[in-house]
Amino acid sequence: MKILSKPEELLLLSICNLGDNAYGVEILNFLTKKTGNEWSIGSIYVPLDRLARMGLVDTYQGEPTAKRGGRSKRFYRITNKGLSAIRQSREISEDMWSGISELAAEK
Repeated sequence: MKILSKPEELLLLSICNLGDNAYGVEILNFLTKKTGNEWSIGSIYVPLDRLARMGLVDTYQGEPTAKRGGRSKRFYRITNKGLSAIRQSREISEDMWSGISELAAEK
C-alpha cells in the first residue's frame, strides 16, 4: 500500500473523528482547530478527491437544504481500505519514533 502523505493522514483521521458530520467545511474547521494551522478549502479538496480515487474514502451527497440555497453537502466516510491505511501510517510513525526517546534523553 502507498504510504500516506501527512495531509492525507490528517484528513482520514478527521473523517474518522467527525463521523456522520464529515463534510468539507467541518473537516476544514476540525483540521484548523486540531493542528493550529489555517487550512484553505482548496488544500483539503485536492487530497480528498485523491483519497476517494484511491478507495480510502467514499463520498455521498446529503439532502439539499434551504440554508445552502437548495444545494446539498458532499459527505465523506472512511472505507475499510482507508482504515488499513491509517493503521499502517500509525505503525510506520511509531516504528520511526521508537528510537528517538533514547536520543532525546542524551541531550
